[in-house]
Parts: sequence; C-alpha cells; structure tokens
Amino acid sequence: MQLGSAIREGIPVTEGVRTGTAAFRRINLALFCAGFVTFVTLYDVQPLLPLFAQEFGVSPATASLPLSIATASLAIGMLLAGSISETLGRRTVIGTALVLTSLLAMATWLCHSFTSLLALRLFQGMALAGVPSVAMAYLGEEMDSRAIGSAMGLYISGNAMGGMTGRIGSALLCDYLPWHAAVALIGVVSLGLSLVFIRSLPPATNFQRRPFSIGYLFSSLAGQLRDPGLLCLYSLAFLCMGGFVSIYNYIGFRLLAPPYNLSQSGVSLIFLVYLLGSLSSGVVGSLLNRFGRPLMIRLTLATMLAGTLITLAAPLPVIVAGVGVFTCGFFCAHAIASSWVGRRAKTGKAQASSLYLFCYYLGSSISGTIGGMFWQRLGWPGVAAMIALLTLAALGVATLLLRLTVTDREG
Repeated sequence: MQLGSAIREGIPVTEGVRTGTAAFRRINLALFCAGFVTFVTLYDVQPLLPLFAQEFGVSPATASLPLSIATASLAIGMLLAGSISETLGRRTVIGTALVLTSLLAMATWLCHSFTSLLALRLFQGMALAGVPSVAMAYLGEEMDSRAIGSAMGLYISGNAMGGMTGRIGSALLCDYLPWHAAVALIGVVSLGLSLVFIRSLPPATNFQRRPFSIGYLFSSLAGQLRDPGLLCLYSLAFLCMGGFVSIYNYIGFRLLAPPYNLSQSGVSLIFLVYLLGSLSSGVVGSLLNRFGRPLMIRLTLATMLAGTLITLAAPLPVIVAGVGVFTCGFFCAHAIASSWVGRRAKTGKAQASSLYLFCYYLGSSISGTIGGMFWQRLGWPGVAAMIALLTLAALGVATLLLRLTVTDREG
C-alpha cells in the first residue's frame, strides 16, 4: 500500500537514489531497521496476553489492553505524524520515534503493575506513529523511480520480520525470563537498531520543509469522508483487521488450556503461519490482473471466513491450518483494499491512506479487546462467531463497494 501511495502522490523521484549505489544500500539498511523496530516493539506483547491475565488477575479482554491501547494511540498519532514530519523533517521524526519506543520498551523492566504497563504502551503507540507513513514519504522523495520498488519491499519485509520476531521472541524469552525482562531485552536490541538507523540514513536531498497547518490537515481528511466508496474501504480495514488481531489474541488462551496444554513458547510458534500471509500477499497482484478486483475481494474474504470455521475443529494440526487459511485470506484482502484506496481517491491520496491506516489500527484496538469478552463467556466458539460476523459484514461492505464502483462507471 505504501509504495503505491508514494508513486500516486506524484513525488518527484526520477532523479533520486539509484539501485546499486552506496546511498541505496544505506537507505535500505536504515529503513529495514526502522520497520523491524516498529513492529517488534508493537507486537511483542501479543503472545503474553495469557501471562498478563494470570499475573494481574484480569479478564482476557482486559489483558488485551496493552496491545489495544498501543494500536489505538498509533492510529490517532498517524493522522498527525505526516504533517509534523513536513515541518521537522522525515529523518528527525523517524529517528526520534525509534529511540523513544526502544527506551519505553526498556522501561518495561520497571512495570510491576497493570496500570503502569498500560500507560507505557499508550506512549509507545504515540511514539511509533512517527514511523510508518513518514518512512513511506522519505522513500517516495529520495529514491529513483526504478529503485523505489525494491526499497519499499525491503522496508515492508522489515515490518513483517519485526512483527513475527516480536511475537515469537518474547514468548521464547519468557521460558527463561520474567515477561517484563523479556520485553526490556527486546528494547535493548531495538535501541541498537535505532542507532544503526540514525547512523545509516543519509540526509534528505529532495525534502521541502512546509509550515504546519492544522486547519489544512483536518479539512483534507474531512474531504475523504465524503466519498461513499472510500468509507466502504475504511470499513473493510476496520472489520478485517479486527478479525485478524482477535484470532491471534485469543488462540493462545485456547492452546494453553486443556486438552492442548502447550507451553508459552509452543503457542508462539503458531505465528510462523504469518509468513504464509506475507507470501500470499506478494502474488495477489498477478491474480488481480487475471481474475479482476470484484472476484478477488469476495474470494479473499470468503477465505477468511473458511479459515475461521476450520479453527472450530478439535485436532491441533487442523486448528493451525485454519489460522493459516485465515491469515492468507486477510493479507490478500488487505493488499486489495489498501491499493484500492489510492485508485479511488481523486485528491489527497496521502490523507486517504492515513485514514485507511487509522481505521485499520482502530479495528485492531476495538475488536481485539471485545473478542476477550466473547472468549470469557463462550470460549473459542464465541470468538470464532465474532470473527465470522466481522467477515460477513466485510462481505456486505464489499458488495456495496462494488455496486458503487459500477454506478460510478455508468455515471
């Protein structure tokens, strides 16, 4: 999504950094580290939710708040981060965000109450808002048009590797360390990578500083809300991400309990199916060209629904397969919807993408917590039912979106 948004913004990148140069390698190293740090510190708490419930004596829904609060503050912060970076500079904003989130992760060592953990995660999400959209803008401004594809691909791979490493690494470390020490250790590693980012990223050469204007920002954002088609795409982001986070938030509670009785590190290995989603999203573009957007958006959402139903089975391998099927469907649906935003928005494409990400992470925060209520009262069938309802609602929204698209063509 970020690559397409950068290109569609018309940012002049034809005379930027070219493939194979020393600057190209430095930028790739720096932005890979930025993506890795962002998602390793955001998602390192996700497999620890059962530990939070046990240690602090809270419900599963409440135990999900350390993740939900971080993604909510990230969502809100991203609406402002891009405009702030146009005043302070991309490099300054990203570097500051990475150092702050690393220090906050290290400060988890001092968290011995649930309240202090929630406060720390709130600030961590706010800090992380300074990376995703700002990193995309930096690449769009500085890279040559023929180099931006591979550069953005490496940045996104850093996102994926960081997310998976955070989820698996924290759980594995908790077999040997208290959870707050495990998260603090991830913060130490993140601080080292943040310093690599600061040392490696070349100063911007195409950046043009602009004074911050809150009025222009909100008027531009409001303009995107007047398009029914974009509202449908924002709804898809909310619904799909809500289901995705819920399935990973509460599958750990199910597999730690009888009859599976898996260890914390054993449960964390289910996050390896995350790789299937990353691979599947890489081929969705060719499938779109062959089968078309209407069929593919319905097919990917139907795949999410099928994966949800498969997880209702009892055998462990079938449960893992169901999570894998759901994950592939989600990543493909997200790739289709996020690229559709840029095609649909006529003006203010960056603001349109920011709103998509806002709804994306808001869905993670709200549904990710509500899913705990379903788990507490109805167990896994309740969580699966909630995810299925979210997916069915997404199918309804997609149908409406396709009708709007046909109407727009006829008009």
